[in-house]
Amino acid sequence: MNAEIIKKVIAEWLEDKTLPPLIKRDVPDLNLDQASEIIAVAGPRRAGKTYYMYQLIKELLTKGNCSREDILFVDFEDYRLADFIDADIDTLFTAFQQVAGKAPTFLFFDEIQRLAGWSRVLRTLHNQSRFRIVVTGSNAGLLEREIATELRGRCRNILMMPFSFREFLRFYNISDAERILLTPAKGRVLKAFEQYLKEGGFPEVVKKEILSEKRELLQTYYRTIFYRDILERYNVKAKTVLEAVMRYSLNTFSDLFSISMLEKELKRHGLPGSKQTISNYFGYLQEAFFLVAHDKFSYSPRQRIMNPKKIYLLDTGFSMLSTDFSENRGKLLENAVAAELFRHRAECFYYKGRRCNALFG
Repeated sequence: MNAEIIKKVIAEWLEDKTLPPLIKRDVPDLNLDQASEIIAVAGPRRAGKTYYMYQLIKELLTKGNCSREDILFVDFEDYRLADFIDADIDTLFTAFQQVAGKAPTFLFFDEIQRLAGWSRVLRTLHNQSRFRIVVTGSNAGLLEREIATELRGRCRNILMMPFSFREFLRFYNISDAERILLTPAKGRVLKAFEQYLKEGGFPEVVKKEILSEKRELLQTYYRTIFYRDILERYNVKAKTVLEAVMRYSLNTFSDLFSISMLEKELKRHGLPGSKQTISNYFGYLQEAFFLVAHDKFSYSPRQRIMNPKKIYLLDTGFSMLSTDFSENRGKLLENAVAAELFRHRAECFYYKGRRCNALFG
């Protein structure tokens, strides 16, 4: 990797990067000065992971105990770092000392999964006990698998989702105090909730004022998940099958996902796609933070596996891309509840009986 390119990236961070206005996120408070573990922030693309890093950096700078020259921020999705490999880490630190005049104390690595061998790099840096380390990643399975092996006991996970409704209200400067529901201002809260339910909580989508622009941005996120997070990452060959699985999921949120039924539907349209392939692609959608899936409740583990899963979109805004044009507020409400339970990492099941259809955690 060209050292001059790395120096340019570092210099831009130190001199040119302006921290944007931030909406404080409802995540556990961190004292990075005392953090002994690697802080790993995982979540879907565009949910606010990078801005959460900026929030942490701003808090460090506000305290006055450090300056920018103590902080190394690297975005591994920067196209100029496309050739960066794990062996270039030493070059990165050498370049930082040349530009900043000192070694960094705080390391912020954005989209770390783009760096091959990233878990070994983090383990080596953590073992040196010289740095406070924060990383982000956009793939649930990747982070969980690596952390469970090489980084076990060295890492603290934080899930970063699109705005919760409380954060959504904060963005619009609407009070979330319970007593407001007893005043005429309740109408403003209810209107905001209807908007949140239909348009979701992705920060950049929330900032848009025109509905068509919101939909266009969500379509961009959808395509990014399709191409970058699944097609490229897993080297998927059956593009049309993946597209069918993703579209099927989009149109059947808050409903049962039947692999057998989808297989029959694919065959009816002359598309290849075995049950195993569909199952694999379904798993990829969960790892890319597009879907949440829950088992049917049963005391028998075998029965839980045998029954179809119930699926939910990670953000209700994606429902705007559905080709099922019949509005079903009940499905949106159920999906919003499922997403909130996922935010709190609750273990959930669905129950379906003659007179009851419920989701509980």
